[in-house]
Amino acid sequence: MRLNNPNQNHLLAALLDAEYARLSPHLEPIMMRLGDVLYESGGKLNHVYFPTSAIVSLHYVLENGSSSEIAGVGNEGILGISLFMGGNTTPSRAVVQTAGHGYRLKSQILLDEFNLAGPVMRLLLRYTQALLTQMSQTAICNRHHTLEQQLCRWLLLTLDRLPTSELTMTQELIATMLGVRREGVTVAAGRLQAKGFISNRRGHISVLDRIGLEGDVCECYEVVKKEFARLMSDVRQRQEPQ
Repeated sequence: MRLNNPNQNHLLAALLDAEYARLSPHLEPIMMRLGDVLYESGGKLNHVYFPTSAIVSLHYVLENGSSSEIAGVGNEGILGISLFMGGNTTPSRAVVQTAGHGYRLKSQILLDEFNLAGPVMRLLLRYTQALLTQMSQTAICNRHHTLEQQLCRWLLLTLDRLPTSELTMTQELIATMLGVRREGVTVAAGRLQAKGFISNRRGHISVLDRIGLEGDVCECYEVVKKEFARLMSDVRQRQEPQ
């Protein structure tokens, strides 16, 4: 497999040959740099994005400028669901959380394919339901579970989208994602490090014991993971030609 190709995104890999043949000539490879803003709240969706090795965080931004993450999108998904859910703007900001690669597609091309009411529509609606589960579970988790549990959930969901257990991530950025004070993240990360689950140094987190994190995390992580698996269980991934 090449370093970066459309099949690294699970949705693109799940397209049937005919649909993929129509869309693939229009897929534009792009580099997603840490901190890049792909969408601003209220902005028009000129493109949709399919991350392959990058992870993008969706933030809801308040009037005073503060924000918190409502969902993350990596190689399992697409950015820009508002396009085919009835509008061409989004209420959230999309910011690259982990640098990497992806593909973008002009919005009208995907919308035309969606409006054929065929396999692409069914696939995107399934993904949207899974993403809504992630959003609702994030809201519940932030309200009812400890910061340490929230950090475990966030770390595990990030690990699921990466081929490595090494995360380049500052505590300040994690605090922004979770919508909490940095000092709280410092304490929570310190507890996980004391348990031997992670190694935490400036701008870098190494996960040493994933099973330990899974033992400490709240049920929210498993709910999101199971829903994605349930909705996508019968979706066959197209194999790249040798």
